[in-house]
Amino acid sequence: MNDIAVLGAGMHPWGKWGRSFVSYGTAAARAALADAGLEWSDVGSIVGADTMRCGYPGYVAGATFAQALGWQGARVTSVYAACASGAQAIGTARAQILAGLADVVLVVGADATPKGFFAPAGGERPDDPDWLRFRVLGATNPAYFALYARRRMALYGDTAEDFALVKVKNAKAGALNPLARYRKPVTAEEVEASAVVADPLRLLDICATSDGGAALVLSSMEFARRHGHADPVRVRAVSTVSPTYPKAVLDLPDIATDSAAAVGPAARTFRASIARAAYEEAGIGPDDLSLAEVYDLSTALELEWYEDIGLCAAGEGTKLLRDGTTALGGRLPVNTSGGLASFGEAVPAQAIAQVCELTWQLRGTAGGRQVPGARVGITANQGLFGHGSAVVAVR
Repeated sequence: MNDIAVLGAGMHPWGKWGRSFVSYGTAAARAALADAGLEWSDVGSIVGADTMRCGYPGYVAGATFAQALGWQGARVTSVYAACASGAQAIGTARAQILAGLADVVLVVGADATPKGFFAPAGGERPDDPDWLRFRVLGATNPAYFALYARRRMALYGDTAEDFALVKVKNAKAGALNPLARYRKPVTAEEVEASAVVADPLRLLDICATSDGGAALVLSSMEFARRHGHADPVRVRAVSTVSPTYPKAVLDLPDIATDSAAAVGPAARTFRASIARAAYEEAGIGPDDLSLAEVYDLSTALELEWYEDIGLCAAGEGTKLLRDGTTALGGRLPVNTSGGLASFGEAVPAQAIAQVCELTWQLRGTAGGRQVPGARVGITANQGLFGHGSAVVAVR
């Protein structure tokens, strides 16, 4: 096994704080270092997940965070993969550790987001699918989420009530998480009474944009044992796969699928391939999981992730939700952190935050949202332009 150890996990609370992303990232980094019992000077490499919204410092987040913490000569890397940036940063850190380039790597991601919908960067870019979908279709992210929801309703008979129950589940977990932005339980009636944003999705079906930061201190297993961590949480797999041709199911930000006229559709969708690669690398399957953290950009998308990570067959996600399988206390809780429903989206930090939650759950330190006896967890999301993101952590 090519395991690496998770020695420390730290986050800055999510919200709208009106400060620089650098302050959120350095706060998360210091919390992770304190959790690991290490000093910044012990770190041999820092990998920063970039934010494209925060000026030049965001484009070179690794160096930006290193400077904020104090130049000490560490190797530095910056990565960008949209919502998968955090997973790419973890994958980069793991590669450096396994290659012997550093014993200890600090991974940091943070964002300071605008209010409202995310929009593409300025300028005329007709070869940029993200720019085109706004210019040609006027399709904001919630418009895509609504199309995904309508597809589920048409194919599987999902209802607006089903989607609302996802929010109810995640809000209940988020109410137990001191780092979450929204810490108030909601009812299905409150979801269904909230304003329509993109039919059939309402305001409480869709995640907010948030400020926040997350960090991990990762090390080789040898370093961990030498420094008193006999049985740390371990990262066992990182999947950052890309789609295969042809893509027969529309994915954000594209506005058309690949042609399947001459080539049959792939055996599985892109999202399903992300989890499959992580399972194969880790030598586990969905039946081995204790919990999962998935990217609930909307309530309907969480149901798709149940199917994409292999918890059930296509179209059966709603059944798992309704029978309580994915709730706290269920057989396989999903989004014990409260998910994006409770945090909102701070893009470079999110995949790292998912691993923070797995770390606390596998340590048994997650408080009122603790999954009893948790031993194996998976994270899953995807970034624009075909960036896969899944991490398997074990104890």
